[in-house]
Amino acid sequence: MWIENLLFSTESVAHTVFLYAFVIAMGVYLGKIKIFGVSLGVTFVLFVGLVAGHFGFVGEKNIMHFLQEFGLILFVYSIGLQVGPGFFSSFKKGGMRLNMLAACIVGLNLLVAFIIYFAANGRIDMPTLVGVLSGAVTNTPGLGAAQQTLVQLHLDGKLSAVPEIAGGYAAAYPLGVAGIIGAMLIVRAIFKIKIDREQKEIENENNESVLTPHVVTFKVENPLIFGRTVLEVANIIDRNFVISRIRKQNNEVSIPKSDTIVEEGDLLLTVLSVQDEEAMSAFIGKPIEMDWEAIPAPVVSRRIVITKPELNGRKIGSLRLRVGYGLNATRLNRAGVDLVANPNLTLQVGDRLTVVGKIEDINRLAERLGNSMKRLNEPNMITLFVGILLGIVLGSIPLAIPGMSSSMKLGLAGGPLIVAILIGRFGYKFKLVTYTSTSASLMIREIGICLFLASVGLNAGGGFVDTVVNGDGLLWVFWGFLITLIPLLIVGSIGRGYYKLNYFTLMGLIAGSNTDPPALAYANKVANNDAPAVAYSTVYPLTMFLRVLTAQLMILAFA
Repeated sequence: MWIENLLFSTESVAHTVFLYAFVIAMGVYLGKIKIFGVSLGVTFVLFVGLVAGHFGFVGEKNIMHFLQEFGLILFVYSIGLQVGPGFFSSFKKGGMRLNMLAACIVGLNLLVAFIIYFAANGRIDMPTLVGVLSGAVTNTPGLGAAQQTLVQLHLDGKLSAVPEIAGGYAAAYPLGVAGIIGAMLIVRAIFKIKIDREQKEIENENNESVLTPHVVTFKVENPLIFGRTVLEVANIIDRNFVISRIRKQNNEVSIPKSDTIVEEGDLLLTVLSVQDEEAMSAFIGKPIEMDWEAIPAPVVSRRIVITKPELNGRKIGSLRLRVGYGLNATRLNRAGVDLVANPNLTLQVGDRLTVVGKIEDINRLAERLGNSMKRLNEPNMITLFVGILLGIVLGSIPLAIPGMSSSMKLGLAGGPLIVAILIGRFGYKFKLVTYTSTSASLMIREIGICLFLASVGLNAGGGFVDTVVNGDGLLWVFWGFLITLIPLLIVGSIGRGYYKLNYFTLMGLIAGSNTDPPALAYANKVANNDAPAVAYSTVYPLTMFLRVLTAQLMILAFA
């Protein structure tokens, strides 16, 4: 009967697709349920897959294997493109300290895992412990990298069979999430942290931010700059600023050029960093309140979207806006962050450039830059599959490591991840358009992780319940909780007690070192500002890379 074939025929493509659709849909739906304000998100797909696998629902093996590996590739590649632009800059200034602490958490996770491995005296094998470790630190790519390494060792003849490690991951994951949030609460209690005080500290830091452009109108009062050109004033002040518009004594408003003369009483609409306002005021004159939009003038301000691929990697200065178009560039918005439009700032597809000038000149520039949202919405398939191709090639190269019987390969997780990070950061230099709309990027990532988790759950479901009930499943839960909690408490105490980190920054560090979105959501809710998200994104790239790498090294060293 057709319905029986659809539901139970393991050789049927339709049955396999039907099974995946059911597991993913049910898992995503149940993942939205919040317990104490925290949800597990798409990770619930794994648990639904385990239940389905326990009751004997499996698909065609070759299709399941392909979906698992391809899903993993899509997931890690989209993560790499996301973190690539900020990967190297995350090591600058305060980011170095946060990344050092995050690396310490990763190292302590490994140390606790090794102590458990040797103390258990053979009660848990290394592949299963790697699964427990990945679940304890809520890192799915690490699980994928470990499984892919086990498959490669099996193909190389080093293992007679591929061990199933998803059970350890599933057992440790729920308390992993709880342990991360618990560590935040314990650190808060130990150091008697007051939320109001931390919020005020963050507000003071934000007010001193050097990244956010600040718009001020100055009245020229300093005799030292009377009669000088705009270029001469810029050279004397030596600050990063842009004079957007100038109003003369006769009320004429214009776009200043480098040879425009600055005179007493002129009003300068200036875009600069917040901390430069005091110095600029001391040199030019007092800031005043003025509504420039209310002044009848032939100049307007517009935002243009960079959508032409040939502009990828070009500098703002190379556009020759003042000479060729009579325009001033004042700000550039990239991924939601406003930057002062410095002539040396490199353009990328998807950037939004704010310019000031005559509307007809702005329209001419818009035609040159693209300014087509439709073009941005078109997927850049070449970059996606060229990156995956290069990632698989890189992941297949054997790397000899002294003391190990098998050469290490970055595999289908590590190879695409590294290539995606490099393309995300340097792709524009090779004319590769790396821009992907937020919705498209999220769709690729979620499809990838759902396919991977569904495959893992369905494959491991047959023996999961028996292992947990009759085996050492409860021990895995306990060991995973220790792996989660101990490193976070140690590093959290060091971060707060020694480095005096703001509590919200510390929460982001703790969540990011475990690449855990539910913990970040909790931190954002407590903080009511973006400090946790900033710290999370600072340590996320390095942490993700270390989690994937160390999972493979543990398998190669001990499996």
